[in-house]
Amino acid sequence: MNLLTFSTLLFFSLMIILNSSSTTEAHNITHILANHPDFSTYNHYLSVTHLADEINRRRTITVLAINNAGMQSLLDKHLSISTLKNVLSLHILVDYFGAIKLHHITNGTTLVSSVFQATGAADGTAGYVNITNLKGGKVGFGAEDNDGSLHSFYVKSIDEVSYDISILQISQPLSSADAEAPTSAPSAINLISIMSKQGCKAFADLLRVSKALPTFEENINGGLTVFCPTDSAVNDFIPKYKNLTDAKKVSLLLYHGIPVYESLQLLKSTNGVVNTLATEGANKYDFTVQNNGEDVKLQTKVVTASIVGTLIDQDPFVAYKINKVLLPRELFKVNDLAPAESPKASKKKSSKKGKEDSSADAPADGPGANDEADDQKAADDNNGAKDGVTLIMLFFTFFIGFLVL
Repeated sequence: MNLLTFSTLLFFSLMIILNSSSTTEAHNITHILANHPDFSTYNHYLSVTHLADEINRRRTITVLAINNAGMQSLLDKHLSISTLKNVLSLHILVDYFGAIKLHHITNGTTLVSSVFQATGAADGTAGYVNITNLKGGKVGFGAEDNDGSLHSFYVKSIDEVSYDISILQISQPLSSADAEAPTSAPSAINLISIMSKQGCKAFADLLRVSKALPTFEENINGGLTVFCPTDSAVNDFIPKYKNLTDAKKVSLLLYHGIPVYESLQLLKSTNGVVNTLATEGANKYDFTVQNNGEDVKLQTKVVTASIVGTLIDQDPFVAYKINKVLLPRELFKVNDLAPAESPKASKKKSSKKGKEDSSADAPADGPGANDEADDQKAADDNNGAKDGVTLIMLFFTFFIGFLVL
């Protein structure tokens, strides 16, 4: 009987471990606050300032939410968007404080770093927030550069996911002279220089002398994502690039940019078709973002490229390094990727059979052999993991049945 009890406990413990190890869906602050209309203004400005993306990509975080009335008092100060971003980032703490932890602070008080502090935007320690558990269960909040004044207080917990994200309502916005100080205009980003220094010099050189460059530069401050092919990928493509007309060269380069800021976290959580800087009217010039866990692929129906690195991520501008040149179906076909051959070489190839014939059918850069192999490997890995779990469950089922008999 003791063995049976032990085995049963062991079995259920295993099930708990398997469930807890499965991937959980990332939190989304925009979706959470959408269920709370009294925080619609706060939710809106988290998106406008791109702080929503910052919250979604972080773990172990606390958001000090302000209701619509409190946000109006902040908006009445007529702060610029960049300054408002600093103020709101002071309300995002890089540690987890649920309602219970809030009332059990060691020694009754603590200083917590905010996103304003963590990003280096704060002067000195001005980005720290003082949290103090006052008498009668009251909890006060105050910016470190506010002479220790606790002028905002805990109201209620809006939503909590233990040690992941906590959203707490506070009575009014935190006041900070440093966060509210006027900010200078964003420094100009030298797109060509950044690409050249990060392994994308060949693409940067093409862009430098192209009429496409002004379009990229005009979109940087409003939101821009660039996919920059590696030098080796561009060098392999140069012979085909030289055969394009000037207009088609411009379209090809514009095809490597999309007119919005897309963080890597967002790309990893979103699948679908995206428009590019080359999209205009009937000329779609779009491609599909397809993610598989940590891997993000860009599929154009002619070629499939993968993101292999990040050159710069300075909201609202981000540039990624990709392993292939993106080829739009408006300019290329899959068979355009096959290397040119002499008649003599073609005769020799036609006389060969077996593996050589089958391997010649799919272009090296097309969405064929390599990508299908990757997909098959991922499927095999998933099937292997499922088979392993199934075997474990079968083993414990038979083991418990044996003990019962």
